[in-house]
Amino acid sequence: MEESTNSNNMKPRLPQKRYYRQRAHSNPIADHCINYPVSPNHMDWSSYYPAFCSPTEKKKKVEFADIGCGYGGLLVALSPLFPQTLMLGMEIRVKVADYVQDRIKALRAQNPGQYDNIACIRTNAMKYLPNYFYKGQLTKIFFLFPDPHFKKQKHKWRIISSQLLTEYAYVLKVGIGDTVVNQLFESSEEGKKVTRNQGEKFLAVFRRVEDPAIYNEYQHRSCGKVND
Repeated sequence: MEESTNSNNMKPRLPQKRYYRQRAHSNPIADHCINYPVSPNHMDWSSYYPAFCSPTEKKKKVEFADIGCGYGGLLVALSPLFPQTLMLGMEIRVKVADYVQDRIKALRAQNPGQYDNIACIRTNAMKYLPNYFYKGQLTKIFFLFPDPHFKKQKHKWRIISSQLLTEYAYVLKVGIGDTVVNQLFESSEEGKKVTRNQGEKFLAVFRRVEDPAIYNEYQHRSCGKVND
């Protein structure tokens, strides 16, 4: 779709959702045509965050990840609050990811110097999260209104599961627990819909803790041999 412009200032207008409509669900177990890096070392972020990837500056790393970012409401809300923090939305639906990318492009054009710290990629976080992030790289991971998939045969589709928690723990930095609560309830389109329908919202915040086995081994090596 061609990018629409405002005749007054010739800057891109924000994209309209009606041109990016897609089914609410996408099978994360299916084989999607997704390009992903072999490892975080092979990921080139320069096209996503050009303002933060100049040759003279030390390359910053993504710190916030919004898994299943939808139409990017949380990214847009958090961007001015943490202008020096790189944030990434990860969305599996093609048209929805296209919308967020076009939205960010338009916001950057309308507001020079702003929204340079947010980006969106189309990917499957259930399969490829460690391909993008190093161990302990992220300080925040968001899952806003994930589909609960109540049917037993659909439980394997859940983005929150005991198996996937190990991967989230791997990429999450130890000791981080900032909630950013005020933005979580109303920034996303799904959150606004729940408010309009007078529904309930439930918040859960988790903090990554050190593995006790690793911590005890470190303490033993640091203190030396302990007498019986």
